[in-house]
Amino acid sequence: MNPTEALQQLLAAVAAGETSVDAALARLKNFGFEAIDGVANIDHSRVIRNGFPEVIWGEGKTPDQIVQIMTAMQHKQRELGFALPIMATRISESVFHKLHLALPELTYFEMARICAIVPEQTASAPEKPGLISIITAGTADLPVAEEAAITAELCGFQVKRLWDVGVAGIHRLLNNLAVLTAADVLIVVAGMEGALPSVVGGLCDCPVIAVPTSVGYGASFGGVAALLTMLNSCAAGIGVVNIDNGFGAAILAGQILNTAQKLNN
Repeated sequence: MNPTEALQQLLAAVAAGETSVDAALARLKNFGFEAIDGVANIDHSRVIRNGFPEVIWGEGKTPDQIVQIMTAMQHKQRELGFALPIMATRISESVFHKLHLALPELTYFEMARICAIVPEQTASAPEKPGLISIITAGTADLPVAEEAAITAELCGFQVKRLWDVGVAGIHRLLNNLAVLTAADVLIVVAGMEGALPSVVGGLCDCPVIAVPTSVGYGASFGGVAALLTMLNSCAAGIGVVNIDNGFGAAILAGQILNTAQKLNN
């Protein structure tokens, strides 16, 4: 059950006289957001507004702060009767080990630098329609690509991975055209000069989300060169997210698929 269904069920119970208004109010108290003193204001209702729950940005937070936030999110889900992944991004292995002591149910995705409390139904199979294919220009782009892949999978989408098919050996990409044409949304991750999204955009009829990475020599300026290349692409239908923002690319891909699903219903 997702939060919208849980809320509908609660309101239906009130309407049917099976739950009192006071009992419902007790369950809904602080549903909009919850203040964790000195740490955070947790946006519990975000998933109802835009389809995806709040995700914790781990970098810059202490392990204790992350534990407090995750624990509060977990308690709220139990209170309202639903279960969604509780994610934290940009988590180093050393930080994860500290988090795991307090939250032994945490799963760590090392390459993606994501840790999450994963409900059983999310881990078993994709629940949302649509295929997100994620492509990298090189192996060095994998951390950003895996951040996108794991995020999309935890959000319930089917993901296909295709790694190391950059323009320096374009035959590698052309030998995998079936992967491109099967996708409903493509996320293309590239550093250096960032040319791969333009090539992919010229071959496919689905939305392409370009992700510049900070991989490259000095004149790549930490990903700015790839970012500018992608923004200036002459291939139509390409959207660009910020440098190294695999998480943002995955959420955008999910929003595209969610909108398509609404239109089909």
